[in-house]
Amino acid sequence: MSTTHGPAAPRMHLAAFLNAGPQGTVGWRHPDAGDGFLTAAHYTHVARVLEDAGFDLAFVPDSLTVPRSLGDSYAPAVTWGTGTPRLDPVPVITLMAAATRHLGVAATVSTGYQEPFHVARGMATLDHLLDGRAGWNVVTSFQDAEAQNFGQDRLPGRQARYARAEEFLEVTARLWDSWADDAIVADKASGVFGRPEAVEPLDHRGEHFAVRGPLSVPRPPQGYPVIIQAGASPAGRDFAARWADVVFCSHESLESAVDFYADVKARAAARGRDPEQLKILPAATTVVGTDLRDARAKHEAFTELVHPEAGLSRLAYHVNVDLTRYDLDGPLPSLDEVGVEGHYREVVEFAEREKLTVREIGRWYGARTEGNMIGSASDIADTMELWLDSGAADGFMIQATHVPSAFEEFAAQVVPELRRRGLVRTGYTGATLRENLGLARPGRGEWRNRAKSTATTGERS
Repeated sequence: MSTTHGPAAPRMHLAAFLNAGPQGTVGWRHPDAGDGFLTAAHYTHVARVLEDAGFDLAFVPDSLTVPRSLGDSYAPAVTWGTGTPRLDPVPVITLMAAATRHLGVAATVSTGYQEPFHVARGMATLDHLLDGRAGWNVVTSFQDAEAQNFGQDRLPGRQARYARAEEFLEVTARLWDSWADDAIVADKASGVFGRPEAVEPLDHRGEHFAVRGPLSVPRPPQGYPVIIQAGASPAGRDFAARWADVVFCSHESLESAVDFYADVKARAAARGRDPEQLKILPAATTVVGTDLRDARAKHEAFTELVHPEAGLSRLAYHVNVDLTRYDLDGPLPSLDEVGVEGHYREVVEFAEREKLTVREIGRWYGARTEGNMIGSASDIADTMELWLDSGAADGFMIQATHVPSAFEEFAAQVVPELRRRGLVRTGYTGATLRENLGLARPGRGEWRNRAKSTATTGERS
């Protein structure tokens, strides 16, 4: 079971969602947007802004393709800068962490096109080098175009992807646990470096992986790097309830956020986990103005930058469905299986309420804000506090409309108001990302409490 707990965490946790490439659909077009997404200085500057504001975490997503979801062509994605280009997030977060002392960093790595040993080794290395500030956003991938870069014609179905991910996480966690915390002695007098009896193999043979082990890196400072997950489907929620420390989600309304929060926390409790040890961070796109009218004017100007095809390209990329197959001036049809179910549900909820056509959805989706966080600093703080009080969130994943200015505005205007209300930290109290999030450090063998099944796994004695 989990062991020691870190210091008391703030009531509201803050994370930042930052593409390693152009931000959003048209964030690069904003007059105040920087153009340095191919430079180290761009990311290190953002990291310092976030750390000065007391953010827990900077999170960099990933995609293993140039999207082809609209018209089976990458032309729309390249033309409008939607979902492409994307740098490898791991070097990016390493740069960000090197420029800071406390900020946690996390990168997306897919279980679909990696091997557990590679990911376990890389994340353990990162966690050591960053003194326990590393996180891993676990995804199963959601685009056929990604599959086609790795020898497959189509993405496997959701059930198959999650079955692989379950085994992947179990093997990865067991690799992190293959070294005891006290396995290294480093006794110069005797010449004994380590205790072999404290290092154990896996001898795992499952449906997807065969891994002998042990890992070639000692157990990470955090036990396991912080695990982030964003699945909204029933399978994704079950997966999060077992494995996730942080859940990133997207909601069109407070009501849907409250339902999701209660459901995932209940699933975690049913697994024997403390629901407080799973932090749920809904996306929040903030537009800060001197007052509500000024903020709305800013967002309207931003919306004017969106070409409908750019928004459709982004939506098609997220749902993994070619929307050109449908009447763009008709309603959005019901789609059976989509890529990112959370985004799809959000779109359906909004489109049905506003009676939008597919083309109109594209325009809205390209500039959509999440969480209704448009207004003055006080307005935004009011909304955030309402979400916390309503049982919808443990904090927020801040999505900037443009970078770095929108993060700078949030840090300079909203964070002081949140601090005045005692909602966010004024300084870091923990040494690791887990401690700053108020999460326990998993003890060795914690994987047994999280794994769905060990029927096909050779366990250690």
